[in-house]
Amino acid sequence: MPEIKDPENTIIMTLKNGDVVIELLPDVAPKHSARMKELARAGKYDNVAFHRVIEGFMAQTGDVQHANMEQNYNPGRCGTGGSDLPDLPAEFSKLPHDRGTLGAARSQNPNSANSQFFINFKDNHFLNGQYTVYGRVISGMEHVDKIARGEPPASPDRMISVKVAADV
Repeated sequence: MPEIKDPENTIIMTLKNGDVVIELLPDVAPKHSARMKELARAGKYDNVAFHRVIEGFMAQTGDVQHANMEQNYNPGRCGTGGSDLPDLPAEFSKLPHDRGTLGAARSQNPNSANSQFFINFKDNHFLNGQYTVYGRVISGMEHVDKIARGEPPASPDRMISVKVAADV
């Protein structure tokens, strides 16, 4: 595990192959960072499937409404839901969508991000300025690289648990 400089703004996501440590960027995207911590602290991300995983692009998860593989799992609706909290306004920045960055998933409306997010497998600079970047993987990217591919994957992987480092 890397040195965690700011435990209050660090997420520990446990996947089947190990932990992924994510540094949130509250100075860049305060609302998105706060939302991830709020949902993690409420246990909403635990057991949520990676419902859209595209080789050479990204792994998407975070549909807390339809993708919890332990309760109300609905593979046909995965990717269409969010949380019961209001949508977030876009927090675009100059930060590029590099390998390992977290981007806020949304509909065509830039102000529709809620609970879903994606982790970039590679530099995806064509997304710059169009999707909010609010975190980066600082350790465990090799575990992200092993997430089952598919739209949706035939046998999806899940976030086993998602915690704020300050709470662990």
